[in-house]
Amino acid sequence: MKKWILSAVIYLGIVIIGYYIYDSVFLEETKVDTHAEEHKTEETTEHNTHATTENEHSESEHEHGANTETESEVKVTIKEVEDKMVLNLKDLTGKPVTNLEVNHEKLLHLIVVDEHLDQYYHLHPEETAPGQFEVKNELEEGTYKAFVDIKPKNLDYQVQPISIKVGNPVEDEHHHGSLTVDPLLEKTVEDNKVSLSTTPLVINEPVTLTFDVHGANLETYLGALGHVVILDEEAQQYLHVHPLEGDTPVFETQFTNPGIYKIWAEFQMNGEVKIFPFVVEIK
Repeated sequence: MKKWILSAVIYLGIVIIGYYIYDSVFLEETKVDTHAEEHKTEETTEHNTHATTENEHSESEHEHGANTETESEVKVTIKEVEDKMVLNLKDLTGKPVTNLEVNHEKLLHLIVVDEHLDQYYHLHPEETAPGQFEVKNELEEGTYKAFVDIKPKNLDYQVQPISIKVGNPVEDEHHHGSLTVDPLLEKTVEDNKVSLSTTPLVINEPVTLTFDVHGANLETYLGALGHVVILDEEAQQYLHVHPLEGDTPVFETQFTNPGIYKIWAEFQMNGEVKIFPFVVEIK
């Protein structure tokens, strides 16, 4: 009887020791592995969330037209041929650029100003050959700067001023630098009055341009209620702005350099496009 009790006690001790060893070694390893897996899962989730945020930010930047300051991959030339202005678009290898997006109902917008920023033309040359556009030349003899506004697909493009001469103009030593800031931002063109009010005209901050057309019925022009083109006094910095919303003539832009700028606001009224110029100072 005593032997049986002793054997039972020894057996019970072996079971207790064995369970203790199992709990200390195998279960602890399982806990460690599980914790590691949970930690790995958390890291992966955080990484994926961060990557998604970065991708969304990148897409948002692209969608809002962030200025990347990259070199233009499209070279544009303009020459006078008889009674036409001929534009050629080529990539850096010399091949014609043909893959353009339609931008406000046109493949190409040509903005031309004279050297004093008195004359302003918004033209739409037609494509006559791959990478080639033509428009009737109705410019008077003189010196001009042209801005070719296009959206090439898969190519970086920056609008740059292109100097052109029509006929044989006499060189003017006193070009540019002659703009006078408007004391009153109100213009009347053919009995149509337009007033301009702005948020503070400062650099590196969004500037809102609000136009009061004094009851005129604005019509859609080139897919928008209006178009605003802005040049600095030297006609080097170019901005082309469209309304923030579809039904009000409110525009927003941003200036990176101080100076005097000329604003041309284009509105279509009674089937005719009228241009209202304003001169402002950005500080």
